[in-house]
Amino acid sequence: MKRVFALAALGAGFVAAPAMAQDNTAPGGLYVGAIAGYEGLEVESADNSVSADADSAVYGITAGYDLSLGSAFVGVEGELSTSGGSTTFPDSFSGARDGLDADGQYYIGARAGVALTPGIAAYGKIGYTSLDTKAFTSSGSLEELDDNAGGLRFGGGVQVQLPGPFEGRLEYRRSRYKDIADGTYGDATTDQAVASLGVRF
Repeated sequence: MKRVFALAALGAGFVAAPAMAQDNTAPGGLYVGAIAGYEGLEVESADNSVSADADSAVYGITAGYDLSLGSAFVGVEGELSTSGGSTTFPDSFSGARDGLDADGQYYIGARAGVALTPGIAAYGKIGYTSLDTKAFTSSGSLEELDDNAGGLRFGGGVQVQLPGPFEGRLEYRRSRYKDIADGTYGDATTDQAVASLGVRF
């Protein structure tokens, strides 16, 4: 009787193995979702002598397409987001405009990942990003200076297949921008931790 049970268990294992391998396929297709989370903003002065930072919420929309390659995938994605980060430099700052507001961010890039278990995948991403900024003086003595700075974004995350066509993600990413506000400041960095809920088609 034990041999019968053993053979039955072995047979069930052979039957289940292909099914599990099939379920461990990386996601593919079109994806559209919404994001929300935390953003930390740091801005350096042009001479790198002082810096200013701020914390805020970030939210937006994202869309992309993934090509499934079995247990791995590659894809492209774009994102539009906004935040309320506003920094003010200390009194030692010698620039004319001592504050900076960060507004809209735009991103387009590539990502690649691998399925960890059925329904769960890890991925990395890299691409071009731009940041809308507004430089100001605390006293209001100068007009605000609007600018758009380009930079590089990289990061990674984990995505989980939810019931139906829904998909959730947890992601960290860092973006670096050069010569903020037309050279008024030095570099700016944003660190974001976001969650996403979307639909895969």
